[in-house]
Amino acid sequence: MLVHSKTGRWAAWSLFGLLFLPLFALPLLVVVAASFSTHWSGAFPSGPTTGNYASAVRGESLRALTTSLVTALTASLLALTVGTWAALAAARLGKRGKRSLDALFVLPVAVPSVVVGLALLVAFSRPPLLLNGTGSIVVLAHTVLVTAFAYQSVSAAIVRLDPAYEQAAASLGARPAYVLWRVRLPLLLPSLTAAAGLCFALSMGELSATMMLYPPDWMPLPVRVFTATDRGSLFTGSAVAVVLMATTLLVLLAVSRVRTKAAYR
Repeated sequence: MLVHSKTGRWAAWSLFGLLFLPLFALPLLVVVAASFSTHWSGAFPSGPTTGNYASAVRGESLRALTTSLVTALTASLLALTVGTWAALAAARLGKRGKRSLDALFVLPVAVPSVVVGLALLVAFSRPPLLLNGTGSIVVLAHTVLVTAFAYQSVSAAIVRLDPAYEQAAASLGARPAYVLWRVRLPLLLPSLTAAAGLCFALSMGELSATMMLYPPDWMPLPVRVFTATDRGSLFTGSAVAVVLMATTLLVLLAVSRVRTKAAYR
C-alpha cells in the first residue's frame, strides 16, 4: 500500500470498506441469500431452503452450464490464439500499423455488444457460411467480443519484455521460430494465462449478444438466469446465478495457480 502512516492506512481501508461493501459485496450477498429462500419478508429474502439448487444443478440448468463452459473455453482459446498472434505481429509493425491494428481489435468492445450480435446475425444468416441457428455463431460472437482483451493484455506484456533474452538466443544461432517458441512465449506465459482467465470470465457472463444469437439447443447459463427471473422464478434464478459465479471463480482460481507457477519458472 502506498499510504505509509497508520492513520492514512486506516482511512484508506475505511474508504475501501465503505465503497466495496455497498457497491460490490452487498448485492452479491443478497443474491446468495435469495438462492436459499422461498419468499421475501419485507426487504429481505426469507424461508430458508436448499430446494432452489435442486433445479439449478440438473436438467436445463445443467445443460446450460455445460454449454457456457464449452462456449467460454472455446472462445477463450480462439481469442488467445488470435490475440497473441496479432500482438506479436503488431510489435513488428511501425507506429501507424500498430495503431490501425489496435483500432481494429478494440472496435468490437467500443460498440454495444448487441450491435456485434446483430452484425454477426446479418453476416452469417445466408450461404456460403450459414451459422445462424447453430451454437457456432454464439462461440464466434464470444470470440469477437473477448479477443480485444487478449490482444491488449499480450501487447502490454510484449512491451515489457527484455529483448536481451531474444538477442542472446539469436546470437547463439537459434532460428526465429525457435526463439519464438522457446524464449518469447515462455516469457509471456504469465500474461497469457491472465488473458485466458479474463477472456473466460467475460465469456461466462456475456448476455446481450448471446440473447440475439442463441438457438434453443445452445442456451448458455446467463440466458438461463435471465429467462428464469423473467418468468418470475427469482429464487431459482438466484441459485443458477450462484452456480454461475462459483463455476467462474473456481476456473479463475485454477488459472491463477497456473499463472503463479508460470511466473516462478
